[in-house]
Amino acid sequence: MPTTALPERLTPLASRLGYRAWYGDIHNHCGLSYGHGRLEDALARARRQLDFVSVTGHAYWPDMPVDDPSVAHIVDFHVEGFARLERLWPGHFDVLARYASAGSFTVFPGYEIHSFEHGDYTIVYRDLDQRELFKADSPAALLAALRGRYPGRSMAFPHHIGYRRGARGINWDSFDEALSPVLEMISMHGCSEASMGDRPFLHSMGPSDGNSTVRHGLGLGHVFGLLGNTDHHSAYPGSYGHGRSAVYAHENTPPGLWDAISARRTNALTGDGIHLFAAIGDAPQGSIVPPTKRPALEVEAIGGSFIDFIDVIRNERLVARITPELTPNPVALNPGRLETLLVLELGWGARGRHFDWEGSVELKGGRMLALEPRLRGPEIVSPLEGADEAVPEEEIELEGDKIRFRLRSQANPNNVTPATQAFAARVELSPEAEFHAEFNGHRIAVTAERLRQGALSGNLGPIDSPAYRFHPLPAPGQWQWRGRMELNDLVAGDRLYLRLRQSNGQWAWTSPFFCRAG
Repeated sequence: MPTTALPERLTPLASRLGYRAWYGDIHNHCGLSYGHGRLEDALARARRQLDFVSVTGHAYWPDMPVDDPSVAHIVDFHVEGFARLERLWPGHFDVLARYASAGSFTVFPGYEIHSFEHGDYTIVYRDLDQRELFKADSPAALLAALRGRYPGRSMAFPHHIGYRRGARGINWDSFDEALSPVLEMISMHGCSEASMGDRPFLHSMGPSDGNSTVRHGLGLGHVFGLLGNTDHHSAYPGSYGHGRSAVYAHENTPPGLWDAISARRTNALTGDGIHLFAAIGDAPQGSIVPPTKRPALEVEAIGGSFIDFIDVIRNERLVARITPELTPNPVALNPGRLETLLVLELGWGARGRHFDWEGSVELKGGRMLALEPRLRGPEIVSPLEGADEAVPEEEIELEGDKIRFRLRSQANPNNVTPATQAFAARVELSPEAEFHAEFNGHRIAVTAERLRQGALSGNLGPIDSPAYRFHPLPAPGQWQWRGRMELNDLVAGDRLYLRLRQSNGQWAWTSPFFCRAG
């Protein structure tokens, strides 16, 4: 993965507790079942911008509507997809093993089961020697099978939970935290945090329901952590903007990540690799904490863009809002140098067309410290929508103070759906710093001072030609925040989580803290 981890000076709270964030996607699809694209391509793309992945097969649907002729077309491609997974499942482990790399890129095996009655579940195994497909008809039966065969090395989490119960949304009555220490709150289907939000459910499966949200489940007393995954269906794990997970672990190994997920040290993200970490004493997000008089909540946030606000949600109600623009308190300052975020976005152009970018961005008068790809894959979900366009092999790498790239962007399909490609770089700038860019022979230079004033855009040709956009450079107090706040007494049954929104529309949510007596 090209991304370099944040240094300890930017993550003092997490580092004090011995954790760092690893970013991944453990629910996405390819041609392994129904879906598009090769497994090898999915893994290569995942390794380009993620720390860990599980590429998911579609395996089973016990209450599939096989007797309803109006949905026979849906039944058909599911049956075909399940049969394909049965054929390819044994051999796909060799492919997974070729791409896994201990300490740098972790690959988990995984598959999913659909259910009208109980909702859809993604099953994930810790190790590559776990090879059985269990076709259980309920979460209880699945838990019994997994415990019997792979105790401590298997879990299953519900996903796209926001659909109504009985329509493949979550069934809280059959939800079991012993099977599901975490659940998926955000994906391409939408956000299941609450009844209202800026990422609604728009898939043909229908809208979301308030009783299927995270907040409703917390109010019922359930204990779970939060994940974000893409549920992408065209061999592109981590496709930007659909969902990703942050896992706070000691190391990037199957046992290290597994223990962290099991302990709910997870965040749900939409796209940017945001670091949002909170602790009560030495207990990080996801922890069960005892009743406490006036506890202190410590928070640190490193955004991927300008931070709009950080919310504290307690017992499903907003109890505090931090606005760094009004109360700046950056985590770390670098005297004499500006540490900031350069974001370059590429795409646009005439609808229905694509463009192959080849170019570079070089920094003069500063240092490039880290690179974060923000790449998207084709937007094809159901096989009935047709085949996705083949994506050429992409390249993006940081060499010293220059980023080189070769990427394909699709024109935005409408005026509200972005299809652009992008990357972000954490940079350190002198007052005289300049960025020198080349796009397919088109050269420009822009000063850091100009980007501190606002975004810079341009086209490679006349109107409707492909275009680029340098985002504005945030000051440290606009993309970093740290602080400590005193809470009212924590009593048994309380639950509390944080969420962060950026001005580019990307979000992060921590797993909740849970207060329990005894």
